[in-house]
Amino acid sequence: MITKAIKNAFRIAKERNWDRTFWAFDIHATMIKPNYDAGNVPTEFYPHAIETLQLISNRKDVDMILWTCSHPHEIDQYIKIFEAEGITFKFVNENPDVPTQGGGYGCYDRKFYMNVVFEDKAGFDADEDWEKVLDLVKNTPEYLGN
Repeated sequence: MITKAIKNAFRIAKERNWDRTFWAFDIHATMIKPNYDAGNVPTEFYPHAIETLQLISNRKDVDMILWTCSHPHEIDQYIKIFEAEGITFKFVNENPDVPTQGGGYGCYDRKFYMNVVFEDKAGFDADEDWEKVLDLVKNTPEYLGN
């Protein structure tokens, strides 16, 4: 469940004295209801998604990454839609803040580093999970490590 992943990310950040975590968000069937109509960018958010994403955007202990297979011109449109709602993504389909380091834990050359992933194909249920995440985020104080 997504709330368990979030709690785990914050616990690990605190244990390791990290100042932030990285959360990746898919668009379709996760934040926005898909319409499966090529050339017509859907804009209908799931209930509780906007408020939750706004709260997460304002946290200094979370960097949001847009993780999408959308075409570049669609990504530009989505970024504008999100920004109009007060939702800010630091990166799109990458996390250059965590590069591969020699001898490190992982190789991030082809799979970027993230702590939490919001993806319908990975089990995120947009109809039910946004409200749970909203409650968790509202009741979890910001952790800034160091």
